[in-house]
Amino acid sequence: MMSHSTRMAALAVGAVALLGIAGCTGGGGGGGGEGQERVFIQAIGSEPDSFNAQVTSGLAATMFSGQLFDTLVRVSDRYEITPGLAETWELAEDGLTLTLNLRDDVSWHDGEPFTAEDVKFNLEEIVELQTFGAPLAQRVDTVEVVDDHTAVVHLSEPYGPLLETLGIQFMIPKHIYEGTDYVTNPANMEPVGTGPMMFESYSSGEQVVFVRNPDYWEGEVNADRVVYPIMTDPNSRALALFAGEVDKAEIEPSQQDRVAQEDNLELITRGVFPQLISAMFNAQSEYLQDPEVRALVFAALDREAITERALSGLGEPATGFFPEALDWARDTSIDFDRDFPHDIDAINAGLDAAGFPVQADGFRFTLNVQYIQSLAEVGATAELAKSQLAEVGINVDLHGSASPVFTERVYTTSDFDLAFLRSTIGADPSIGVARWYTCNERRAAASNPSGICDPEIDAAAAAAVETVDRETRAEHFRALQQRARELIYYAPVAWFNGAFPTVNTSRWDGLLDVPPGNSMTPWLTMSFKG
Repeated sequence: MMSHSTRMAALAVGAVALLGIAGCTGGGGGGGGEGQERVFIQAIGSEPDSFNAQVTSGLAATMFSGQLFDTLVRVSDRYEITPGLAETWELAEDGLTLTLNLRDDVSWHDGEPFTAEDVKFNLEEIVELQTFGAPLAQRVDTVEVVDDHTAVVHLSEPYGPLLETLGIQFMIPKHIYEGTDYVTNPANMEPVGTGPMMFESYSSGEQVVFVRNPDYWEGEVNADRVVYPIMTDPNSRALALFAGEVDKAEIEPSQQDRVAQEDNLELITRGVFPQLISAMFNAQSEYLQDPEVRALVFAALDREAITERALSGLGEPATGFFPEALDWARDTSIDFDRDFPHDIDAINAGLDAAGFPVQADGFRFTLNVQYIQSLAEVGATAELAKSQLAEVGINVDLHGSASPVFTERVYTTSDFDLAFLRSTIGADPSIGVARWYTCNERRAAASNPSGICDPEIDAAAAAAVETVDRETRAEHFRALQQRARELIYYAPVAWFNGAFPTVNTSRWDGLLDVPPGNSMTPWLTMSFKG
């Protein structure tokens, strides 16, 4: 009897054969032989819950939406804003009026024109459903339709990350969603967008198939079809990728040693927002109430060793609260190596002085450390942290659990002392980084779990939202980082790129081209070799 993992690998090979990679005739031209259908294959690790990231959160929905839909503007992985469905825009000096001049050559996949009515519908009805769009939706007063290709957004108050937020809001069709339950609309699983790819089919347990949009407004799409075989076993995905049976897949960080040895395998490190491994402290813990003690515990974490050993060298040790990609908001006066030196003798002396001497069992105290078990790199980080903390007399009780359990323990009940997590920086500090520092009295998930509500940090974060001037916003973010250094209850350990996809370039050129927006594939610049 065929095992599940073998069956999943076979599906990938079957997809290649059935779709004619070895010579099936079909639409499209370009490299690889005249008339040969250009099929791109990207293995995915789970069944899709939805193809519409406006109503379903998660990296998978965002990845699919990035191929099927478009945004009004685009935010690159280096935080540059460029045109999308809006060719140009003008933001009033007071930040209360945004005029969007839309492209006049865009159609939905069903042939209906994309117009300012769609923009009005999305900003007034849909954006509020998306996690990072909700704060913007609260500030949208009205959207005025001037003509088919001009929309004016009237805000009740300025919103600092206005364009960055629009850059991650996928436009969905008014004529399909109006008057329906947006969350349960069947179009979420059979989507109609304006993007470079169009939905064709989804077979549960097998694959998802998209086809090229022949009328894509931005140019010629250089793949005729994209197949996403569902391969839940990471080893099967890696083997299929190594064999050239799939062109792109997310694989375990431990497999990257093999990737580094092969000329046709590359880890993608551009085109997505930076990710990080972070340390989160519970300031209500009997051992971690004092910021000086938290600083000593953080200093005991050898970030360079964690990056090299736990993360397989796939990243950089963090030296500040913001990554270099956010250079406009980053406080360069902060240096973790200087501010939290990994000096074992000094850390031991500091813990002694703080009133935590080593006890008869050889430890000062025991920390309850939580992490999500399915994230192998985070588990490896926690294991290495345990040995590093033991060097300064701190015992660790490790608890790896499923994501819902982690959420309950860390965010809801505060049943932890220290937690490690992998997360994404996001499109702007106000809708990404800041939530890990600002007050979280509601105990919302994926937000500050420390129990600290600091007026200075909250004021700085609020002020950064209330102005659209980037330099003024940067000043407020620098103030937030200064205070975060003093309190040290959330901090990056390393900037991590090992969770990004890996590509096999044997059949395609241009897979490493950097697209203008997040979660996009370079369909317009890649080319098929056959």
